[in-house]
Amino acid sequence: MDATELDRLVAQIGEEILARTNRLSGLPPKGEGLNIPDLVCPGCTQRCPQTCARKAKEIVKAGACRLSASDKLTAIDPSIASLIDHTLLRADATRDDIIKVCREARMYSFASVCVNAYWVPLVAAELAGSPVKVCTVIGFPLGATSTEAKVCETEAALRVGAQEIDMVQNVGALRSGDHDAVRADIAAVVAVSHRAGAIVKVILETALLDDNQKAMASMLAKMAGADFVKTSTGFSTSGATAHDVGLMRMAVGPDMGVKASGGIRTLDDVKTMAAAGASRIGASASVKIVEASKTGKQEPVTAGY
Repeated sequence: MDATELDRLVAQIGEEILARTNRLSGLPPKGEGLNIPDLVCPGCTQRCPQTCARKAKEIVKAGACRLSASDKLTAIDPSIASLIDHTLLRADATRDDIIKVCREARMYSFASVCVNAYWVPLVAAELAGSPVKVCTVIGFPLGATSTEAKVCETEAALRVGAQEIDMVQNVGALRSGDHDAVRADIAAVVAVSHRAGAIVKVILETALLDDNQKAMASMLAKMAGADFVKTSTGFSTSGATAHDVGLMRMAVGPDMGVKASGGIRTLDDVKTMAAAGASRIGASASVKIVEASKTGKQEPVTAGY
């Protein structure tokens, strides 16, 4: 398939997806954010979904297959721990911070620890012998590096223990209409990752795209063989919306993963995302999670990974 034919196909499918998405009911309109204050449970002092076992179970029941939390973790129901991506992507994270996150992940048997590539060898060593996966980010957070650089970065991470790859698509190329370049960029990372038995999640950075571009990006990621599409890096202008998740799910169909990431802080946010089609939920901020079940004290949320 040449570039012209690909562009025509993507545009045709994109128009159909957008038409169907606009007919869906029950989703917030385009641009409507989450975190509506009056949706928070009255009197609740826990941080959802990470420290509220009851609410986390409701989230799982609603359809999520993985949840996400960040580096300040305390008491949590072990029955949901295996669904959590324990993430620390802050630029100022130290060796001690990374080790702490790994020890928390081992203690609670989280699904993965997601860190910047420099820390992958340390995380792999800390998690050796545990079922917790090692996840890293590629082309992060802008996605504007060359395909060769992304492949090299991926290969290096895989050699030292990475098992999950979260790559940022080339947002500028997509916005320019260079669909074949976007697909080839993703496919190159997918190829080296799958050979090593790793999965690939493609971060679209939906805040920078219009609806047609979101649909196109989702389809291109699927055509390239990626395992997931993901809304956001957490480092751009905004995070996930149910509108975007629903559009992405429509684009990729039922068999590919969709991860909602960014601005998800209440049970109602998560239930809305799950209803829209998310199969994983990720935190977009480095959140202080309190031992609410022990102290009832709630700490403030800190923005950023």
